[in-house]
Amino acid sequence: MDFLEIGKIINTHGLKGEVKISAWTDSPEDFENLDYVLTKFGGEEKRLNISGVKYQKNNIIVKFREIGSIEEAQSYKNAVLYVPKSELGELPQNVYYIADLIDCEVFSETGEKIGVLCDVFSTGSNDVYDIKRENAKNLFVPIIDGVVKSVDTDNKKIVIKIPEGLE
Repeated sequence: MDFLEIGKIINTHGLKGEVKISAWTDSPEDFENLDYVLTKFGGEEKRLNISGVKYQKNNIIVKFREIGSIEEAQSYKNAVLYVPKSELGELPQNVYYIADLIDCEVFSETGEKIGVLCDVFSTGSNDVYDIKRENAKNLFVPIIDGVVKSVDTDNKKIVIKIPEGLE
């Protein structure tokens, strides 16, 4: 079963065990559609059942049935949360999980290997591919219209058109 990290508990919230979560998804509302998340706690996988979700600035406040006090919530601080990929449903066409893109080989339209995708990050206006190249600095490619020509996550291959003047 494939799992995706979807966020991290960054702090407690209130006295009744709610926690503040930094969401690692494009849509923090995904938490509203989940019944549970998984985390590692005390060296073991633990299921946390979601009983409530609300929002505060750039964070999500979540109440888990298994956490009833601020003291219990404090013990989960910095815990990474993940779910089975199947719990998140189907993605729209041409939308991919970053985890599926990482380690894809990246090629130019002419078939020349550019490198391997090692990270994807957002600048606010668009995402950027961080491509690790052999014997050269990493190449940062903005993902804007016309750049990504094809993505084949099954075969770990991405074809791009490098914008003029980027190299």
